Amino acid sequence: MNIRCGFCVPIFAAPGQWSFRTPNYDALDVPETLAMAVEADALGYNSLWIADHLQLGEDQAIMEGWTTMAALAGMTSRAQLGLIHGANLLRHAAVTARAAMTLDQISNGRLIYFLAPNAGENEQRAYGVDWPEPEQERVAQMVEALEMSVALWTAESPIDYEGKFYRLNAATCNPPPVQKPHPPIWIDASRPDMYAACARFAQGWNATPIGLESLDERLAGLQAACDEIGRAFDEIELSYETQILIAPDKGGVRALLQQLVDKGSGEDLREDMRAFLSGDNDVVPEELAKTFLIGTPDEVAAQMQVYIDRGISHFMLWFMDAPERGGLRLFAEEVLPRFR
Repeated sequence: MNIRCGFCVPIFAAPGQWSFRTPNYDALDVPETLAMAVEADALGYNSLWIADHLQLGEDQAIMEGWTTMAALAGMTSRAQLGLIHGANLLRHAAVTARAAMTLDQISNGRLIYFLAPNAGENEQRAYGVDWPEPEQERVAQMVEALEMSVALWTAESPIDYEGKFYRLNAATCNPPPVQKPHPPIWIDASRPDMYAACARFAQGWNATPIGLESLDERLAGLQAACDEIGRAFDEIELSYETQILIAPDKGGVRALLQQLVDKGSGEDLREDMRAFLSGDNDVVPEELAKTFLIGTPDEVAAQMQVYIDRGISHFMLWFMDAPERGGLRLFAEEVLPRFR
């Protein structure tokens, strides 16, 4: 199996929140963030991922997704580019389809079109973006958006579209995307209507950090949705998005984790975390080991293999030590070559 690994670009800071994405980043530095992505591309990471939010992290400071991807399209040459859970409700779907076409053109066919029903309720309301209830309506709107986007990308003449949420009248999307028939569509499915959408439209499926039991349940849900419409399950690329803390030895891992904990608010730590940090034992705390990749290169590679054995072939990685680049480089040097 060809294993691919992506770099989740730290476009926001969450200092001290060691369980949330960017715990070592004290404050967003836009040039530094872009430089990390450029280095990841040079190091051979297969994909670069941008979170799609309007407010997130320290001081709610975050870079906007599509403009960041456009900048990286001009600054990189190899890695695919994608939003993480691109929020359908934040932008009109037909306009987003045209933006996707443009991004695919200027990146020479490197876009992954990862779509989700929405961003967070609080941020959407803060920006005056509608928040339909219930959730199934937001999913139904996303499904319509995908149907309409595929039509725009693949039509040879202007199209009309009449749906519950969207209407088009002689709309075009020229020039078409570089990738044929269109950029790969990814969906993070964890409920029946999302599994159905993934089976119908997607070339990729993603899971955020969850335990293996939950991962198995979601894979079974996706398999059932594929079976229902007669689609081959192995046509869909399976991805796992998670955090990673990697160092040359156990002492280095412990030191990095202590650094992250020291940035926090000083809340009580679980006993297994205290034992690991103090050196009383080398057992990685369960709350980290259950869903993250953490350890030496050998240990991280072994942890990845557990997911690979379940069919995962793409890892989307949030490096917990960013903006430091030790983990980014060590993984590229010591782990990536083992899976290629």
